[in-house]
Amino acid sequence: MPAPTFSYSTLLVTEPREGVVVCTFNQPEVRNALGLEMVKEIRDLLGQLSERQDLGALVFTGGEKSFVSGANIAELRDRRSADALAQINSSLFREIELFPSPTIAAIRGYALGGGCELAMACDIRLCGEGARLGQPEVSLGIIPGAGATYRLPRLVGPGLARELIFTGRIIDGHTAHSMGLVNRVVEDDEVRSAAIALGVEISQNSPLAVRLAKSALNTAVESGTEACMAFESTAQAVLFEDDEKMRRMTDFLEKRQGAKAIEASRA
Repeated sequence: MPAPTFSYSTLLVTEPREGVVVCTFNQPEVRNALGLEMVKEIRDLLGQLSERQDLGALVFTGGEKSFVSGANIAELRDRRSADALAQINSSLFREIELFPSPTIAAIRGYALGGGCELAMACDIRLCGEGARLGQPEVSLGIIPGAGATYRLPRLVGPGLARELIFTGRIIDGHTAHSMGLVNRVVEDDEVRSAAIALGVEISQNSPLAVRLAKSALNTAVESGTEACMAFESTAQAVLFEDDEKMRRMTDFLEKRQGAKAIEASRA
């Protein structure tokens, strides 16, 4: 089988150690917002890597300031009910969840909304002390629509999941660890190296045994994920048509533009 080839506009793909592939989200100008192009390219990467029998682990990481800051609000504001029902992000995260080899989220900076949901779809999460995680969607007039309503309760319990989703609160790395949202907290500049080291440790075992163990674990923890996806996307479809969603996202984008203008005037 020929070796996979990677040429992406939103991702950097490397193999720093044999059997460990690192996918770095690489759109710092938008804080690695998860837009349609990035979704397409992650999906292509997963497809290319899925047949690699020697792959020990796939690490997802971002930059110093942002893992994935969330969905692209400019794109999200214009989405309608049909887009919600298409399950654009949730189907991608399902692919990550079902990816044959273990996946590791190495989080620095912001992992909000879809970024936090992407991390939750991974098998293991490491974060830096300065990481900020959360599901702030309700402040924008929508719900977490790509897995948080069913993956977050599995990780932190239903009570904490409801509190985080209803308030839209953003938490730091140590709080996320105490809740069970992340496996480990390390110093910010050690996040990538710690994730690679973990990937190497995993890759030293039988690849087939690890893959089958992952399938068994997925089977054990899941309870009607497909039904959860269907309900979540239907609820989001209703909200995508709501006027308040448009108002809140427009306010968000206008505030961001205003902040950029002030920053530019000071430069």
